[in-house]
Amino acid sequence: MATTSLELPNDVEALSAQEVLRFCLETFPGKVSLACSFQKEETLLLDLLFELEPKARVFAIDTHYLFPETYAYWRAVEERYDTTIEVFEGPSAEQLEATHGPSLWETKPDLYLSLAKIEPLTRALLDLDCWITGVRRDQSPTRANAPKLAWDEAHELWKANPLADWSDERCWAEIRERGLPFNPLHDQGYSSIGDVHSTVPGSGREGRWAGTDKTECGLHV
Repeated sequence: MATTSLELPNDVEALSAQEVLRFCLETFPGKVSLACSFQKEETLLLDLLFELEPKARVFAIDTHYLFPETYAYWRAVEERYDTTIEVFEGPSAEQLEATHGPSLWETKPDLYLSLAKIEPLTRALLDLDCWITGVRRDQSPTRANAPKLAWDEAHELWKANPLADWSDERCWAEIRERGLPFNPLHDQGYSSIGDVHSTVPGSGREGRWAGTDKTECGLHV
């Protein structure tokens, strides 16, 4: 079980993304994993992570409503890095409809998110002492104070956000410099990519849960 007692580097916020990842890999061997949603941030983190540890752990939440492009990129990531991403699934579309009726994401979005994302995430974190995410401070006001590494009180383990101080422009510059393939939806105007039924093109996180006041699905708040 993860413990809050940990000797952190003197100035965590001064660490580079690579240094944050290295610290996590060395401090939580076998008990740290990257939460991958197959967006540009994970494109970078995957490459940085596997540079340091070719057998690093990565997990993804499959809501069964991801874009076809996302599933295709998922397969490409596994092939590129010769890895198998751990999968944590929400209920299937058939199960959701049988139990709650059609279009649960429209009728009861909070219940949908709880079943499709939050419950699978809870299972994914059970055997971890630390998880790594692509959260950046400039993505939304709710993420503006995200630390590079801190205790995650909500999930009772450590949480690393190695790209917390990176801008969109810096992410893309590094992706280009490394020549990395990325989710093609980014080239179609999707800055942030989620489920088919709740994502439209837009900058930042404005394309997520369009038509509602939501910008977060509950995984990071």
